Amino acid sequence: VQWPYSFKTSRLSPGQVRDFKKDDFEADWIKVTEGRCGQVYQVKLKLWREKCALKSFDTTLKYKYIASIYGLCTEATAMVIEYMSNGSLNTLLADHTLMWPKKFQMIHEISMGMNFLHSMNPPLLHLNLKTSNILLDDHLHIKISDYGLIHWEEDMSKNMFMEILTARGSINYIPPETFSQWPDPPGVTFDIYSFGIVVWEILTQQKPYAGCTMTSVLLQVSQGKRPCLNMIPDERPDECDEMVNIMQQCWDQNQTKRPQFSDIVRKTEALSEVLKIPGPIRCHRNPDERQKSNHPWLPAILCFHFTDDGHGKDKILSLLSKKDFSSFRQSVKTEHVHTQFSGEKSLLFYTVASGDAESVMHVLSLGADINSATSRGYTPLIIAVLLHDIISLLLEHGAATTQGDEDQWTALHFAAQNGDDRTVRLLLDKGAIPDAKEKSGWMPLHLACQNGHETVVRLLLSRLSEEAVGEREEAQGRTPLHLASAYGHVNIAKLLLSQGADPNSTDFFLATPLHLSAEEGHNRVVRQLVKSGVNIDSADSRGYTPLHLAALNGHTGICRQLFSNGASPDSRNHRGWTPMHSAVIRGHEATVIQLESLGGCVNATGEKGWTPLHLACHLNQPQVVANLLAAKANPNVAEDSEGWTPLHVACSSGSFSSVLHLISHHADVNAVNSSKTTPLHLAAMGSSVPIVKALLLNGADRTLLDSSGSTALNVAQSYEKLEIAQLLEKGC
Repeated sequence: VQWPYSFKTSRLSPGQVRDFKKDDFEADWIKVTEGRCGQVYQVKLKLWREKCALKSFDTTLKYKYIASIYGLCTEATAMVIEYMSNGSLNTLLADHTLMWPKKFQMIHEISMGMNFLHSMNPPLLHLNLKTSNILLDDHLHIKISDYGLIHWEEDMSKNMFMEILTARGSINYIPPETFSQWPDPPGVTFDIYSFGIVVWEILTQQKPYAGCTMTSVLLQVSQGKRPCLNMIPDERPDECDEMVNIMQQCWDQNQTKRPQFSDIVRKTEALSEVLKIPGPIRCHRNPDERQKSNHPWLPAILCFHFTDDGHGKDKILSLLSKKDFSSFRQSVKTEHVHTQFSGEKSLLFYTVASGDAESVMHVLSLGADINSATSRGYTPLIIAVLLHDIISLLLEHGAATTQGDEDQWTALHFAAQNGDDRTVRLLLDKGAIPDAKEKSGWMPLHLACQNGHETVVRLLLSRLSEEAVGEREEAQGRTPLHLASAYGHVNIAKLLLSQGADPNSTDFFLATPLHLSAEEGHNRVVRQLVKSGVNIDSADSRGYTPLHLAALNGHTGICRQLFSNGASPDSRNHRGWTPMHSAVIRGHEATVIQLESLGGCVNATGEKGWTPLHLACHLNQPQVVANLLAAKANPNVAEDSEGWTPLHVACSSGSFSSVLHLISHHADVNAVNSSKTTPLHLAAMGSSVPIVKALLLNGADRTLLDSSGSTALNVAQSYEKLEIAQLLEKGC
């Protein structure tokens, strides 16, 4: 893990990072600049009397589509960020076939995240936007990470900047002006260019400039060349042309012509919304073209640049790539049919991928092995899964419907994931096993339920036993009902329940379908599950009930629905937190108010005796503090471990507004904890003069001693808080 900001000094050995405290520096911090992830100050170390640059790190930056930074761990020399269970987009694009609506949704979410970063003043530039820095949460929503770790310094040369970028493997995402003698530092157009390349990767599920050297990429990009548009699948929705147009604008050679993310967001939102509309995706094809598969590996095959060799092997493939099918059929011979190409691909594999049924028939007539598999286990039947004419042809010639790839995905798995009910019906009629499991235990039914393909689900259910309907996949132990509930497919959830699916089935983390739908905010699915007689207060492995999860994520309507159906407002997880605590943790003001109106206890104590009010003060959420106090939360309750009141916590956190709210509701300004520390002692350690003034104006006793015999003045002096010390000496 890279350490983003460290002090470069001869007093530290190479690679060593010291954990500096705020009081290691003199009080006069001179702000040098502000922006990106915080502020840069010129500071002086007391011990060494040496000037240093200190960059503050903004961990309060929060947005739905960017990964949250929680802080730094100096012992491990690491940043602590939000955990993303599904890894990076780079891995997902390589390992899974994405449907067009999901591709468009991801592109829109990335544009939303980048628009948020660029909307800051000044804009927070990413400068390293690529698929490996785009993470995915439990439900495959986008979170942009590693923002603000690369930045342009005033004395930095272009060569030094390029070295930093290339060292991180970012050469494919660097705009052409960076390679030139252009004197200006990178701006927002740098990220917009990178976004264009990312869009191409999502649309094609290929790597840009694959196989090219760094020098080759530099030359091609400088000359205005970009990744091959022919690698975008031919079988694509009409809206894809508009998305390609946006992509091309983003990677325009002239950076002044690239659009802003504020414009990109509007356009990608409109395109994404169109593809969410139920019904068949409208595809654009020239009338004389055969149907093409939209599997991501196929365009890569057909876009490959072939050269003739002495045996004519590559010439044959070249004819296919040019779609010169007549010449191909005249030229192909028996020896070509039995030749293995790269990746153990057969000629039949390439011919099927070409989409020309007549050529496929010709290759089969020359004795091609209909079930030959590539090094990754792909058979011609799997490749033909969206080519209706060809898949029928292969099945008539005895293609095995049960043969899977290296991950044990059969043709039925691919067809179910793609929502192709015609192919699913054809495969089932030809002996495909409806409950076949790939290596992680996913059946075609799991895939259809996750992706919302209701017609395919109905087809599969007609061939499955009631036991199969409740089968769990092996990664998280989720049933088809779990997946339909998690992704909000209410009609499929209703259908599964009517076929005997158990609404109380639990995954490996003891979560029911209701947990997942409540967490994701799928109101209609929650309503359907509640009607089915689900255990509404079932707790998962962490003790969370569905109400906890709805509150944690601010789904106020679902909280109301669960409560009206008997959910306990004061159920506790393993830390003793109630749903009220959960709502406070994320700062959901409306949910806090709703839970209180439903009977939730604002004074419930959780781990270490902390009330929701303690949490709100600790997390610096003054409006939540105000809401809790208005609901009669006790401002003077002491927690169990050290006897801190909410006012102690607010003073320690430096939350001036929370302090004022507490004082106005009669919080005891002279309350002492187990160490006899008062709120004034804690405020004296910090840097908030207004908090100290507020305490003094409201009767805080300057003379009280803590367990070490120190007054608040003594504390301020020991922490070198000179302004606060003067204030305490004067007594306000």
